[in-house]
Amino acid sequence: MTQDLTRKQALIIDCDPGVDDAVGLLLAFASPELELLAVTTVGGNVPVEKTTRNARIIRQAAGREDVPVFAGAARPLVRALAGAGEFHGAEGLGDLEPFEPDVPTAEGSAMDALIDLVMERPEGSVAVAVMGPMTNLALAMRREPALAARLGPVVVMGGARSEGGNITASAEFNIWADPDAAAEVFASGCEVVAFGLDATHQVRASETDIAAIEAIDGEGARLAASVLRFSQRVEREIVGSEAPPMHDPCTVAWLLKPDLFVLKSCEIRVETASDLTRGHTAVEFRVDPATARHRWAVQADGPGVMALIAERLKS
Repeated sequence: MTQDLTRKQALIIDCDPGVDDAVGLLLAFASPELELLAVTTVGGNVPVEKTTRNARIIRQAAGREDVPVFAGAARPLVRALAGAGEFHGAEGLGDLEPFEPDVPTAEGSAMDALIDLVMERPEGSVAVAVMGPMTNLALAMRREPALAARLGPVVVMGGARSEGGNITASAEFNIWADPDAAAEVFASGCEVVAFGLDATHQVRASETDIAAIEAIDGEGARLAASVLRFSQRVEREIVGSEAPPMHDPCTVAWLLKPDLFVLKSCEIRVETASDLTRGHTAVEFRVDPATARHRWAVQADGPGVMALIAERLKS
């Protein structure tokens, strides 16, 4: 993607907050290069009622009530809702005590918001960062067949290749949670930039990173520090590491500073038929870069991403 630095990048964030979603949202809210058109929510890490409330809590902490939050799909296209409360807390935001934010959810559905906001703008001008299952985007493409051709890059956190999976041996959670939706989006012809575990496991919040964010004054930084401490504790208890990976913020970090990542042209397909390998992402690099519609992140500057997050939370 060639970025025009003279204009803001129009962006919709589709997410299921989620502790790392929270950090990604806070990064986006604090970045003036982005024209954040909307946040859309989906059932994933926790049910959609909670992800929608959480997105509004994060928005309030960032002081960005100007950005509408639209509720989306409550369940995957054809499967039962999964969940990842063990990694995000029962309410989705770690140790944070949930509350009802001041500004309500916007009227209308996430799917209609995606269609309307993309279709009313010039072709290719609106990026969508998907930090959860791709259910909303797949449903929007079904409702409006012209949507795929109108989208700017769809920047996805999802999938795994060389790293293996984090929910099964070969599948990453966001893709596994709704593999049918992911398969439809990848096959739609839209431009997709995918940040799978191969790259996101290189972006980790060290003790130094977390302490630096704890030292920042401001409600957004305090929320980020809280979810990072929760993630650190979970990573220590479940995985045995002291530095939790920051998966979802990679999508926003790439839009802001693409030189923090190395991408390779590819074709991505998703396994939907096998229970054994459900959600596996088959990433094929033997493609013509001139015509390939997918790119896969193979390398990430982890310290650079964490420094970017801290920098923006100070502003």
